[in-house]
Amino acid sequence: MNIHEYQAKAVLREFGVPTPKGIPAFSVGEAVQAAEQLGGPVWVVKAQIHAGGRGKAGGVKVVKSIDDVKKEATRILGSTLVTHQTGPKGKVVNRLYIEDGSAIDKEFYLSMLVDRANSRVAIVVSTEGGMDIEKVAHDMPDKIVTISVDPVANICPHHVRRIAKALGLDADLQKQLSPLLTGLYRAFTEKDMSLLEVNPLVVTKDRKLICLDAKIGFDDNALFRHPDVMALRDVTEEDDKEIEASKYDLNYVALDGSIGCMVNGAGLAMATMDIIKLYGLEPANFLDVGGSASKEKVAAAFKIIISDPRVKGILVNIFGGIMKCDVIAEGVVAAVKEVGLKVPLVVRLEGTNVELGKKIIAESKLNVTSAIDLDDAAQKIVAAVNRAA
Repeated sequence: MNIHEYQAKAVLREFGVPTPKGIPAFSVGEAVQAAEQLGGPVWVVKAQIHAGGRGKAGGVKVVKSIDDVKKEATRILGSTLVTHQTGPKGKVVNRLYIEDGSAIDKEFYLSMLVDRANSRVAIVVSTEGGMDIEKVAHDMPDKIVTISVDPVANICPHHVRRIAKALGLDADLQKQLSPLLTGLYRAFTEKDMSLLEVNPLVVTKDRKLICLDAKIGFDDNALFRHPDVMALRDVTEEDDKEIEASKYDLNYVALDGSIGCMVNGAGLAMATMDIIKLYGLEPANFLDVGGSASKEKVAAAFKIIISDPRVKGILVNIFGGIMKCDVIAEGVVAAVKEVGLKVPLVVRLEGTNVELGKKIIAESKLNVTSAIDLDDAAQKIVAAVNRAA
């Protein structure tokens, strides 16, 4: 689950992490009030959407008068920002963050994420702050330094020294870096974050180290432990189909392609999407129904796929271990009988109760094409969609 920048900074301040003062605003009037309360003389008017690249899209403006705060708030609020992370449709701005301006001397990049290869939290830093880290990694990989943290020892002095050296910080700034890093790490671990990105981390002209921006993603599987975090959820930033999928604990992500996918297991789902692309089309979604899905859960998943107007064909790819093929078949049949089926459907079943699953689909009299393996299934659904185009 993602949250807005102003929410992320509020979370970080709970752990003593220094950030500029700011106030969220949901109307132009509230934006003006926030600016008057902060006092100025410089303010930053920031669009609040769940996407990066806001500045380049015109969603972040530095202003030096209350009138300009009102002008920019009027322009940004309700507008649609299109960035490299929103896709071509963009995102509508429903919230603003009015923040004190900062006199920036230097900008750095800092993030924390889970390194699954060694089961530790990785700290990634770069002197190239304010830039897209993907571009830095591509063009200047030597500018990125990664440090892993032992979960037993947590943040230690040697982590601080290594990061200070990588960023070229002097002794005074290194002293400030120590509690800042400790606060960020505590926030990351205690709140079960999956990503914490500060871009940029800045040194101000008066020699203060502060987090000028903050992006946080939380582990969905741990949200039950954090009702305070759950309260920060903004469903207006989420896809309607993803919201519906979350009600059934389905792992669903909407994409821009034409072939809907229902798969069990994240690895198999990724492989299914890859092979669809291999044969020339694009997946419309990532959907992992999991290993313990019920008939009702499968039916709900199938309805979500069908509800996407971009879907021109559906591929059901099940390798049943814990998940039983007959449960998948019953769910698919129930969903199709309820909402109908107007696009080609290819089903590949293998594993537990596979013969019973195939029998259920065959006896349903549905217009379903069977496949013997993943490669066969992908070729058949791509061919069917191309014929119908």
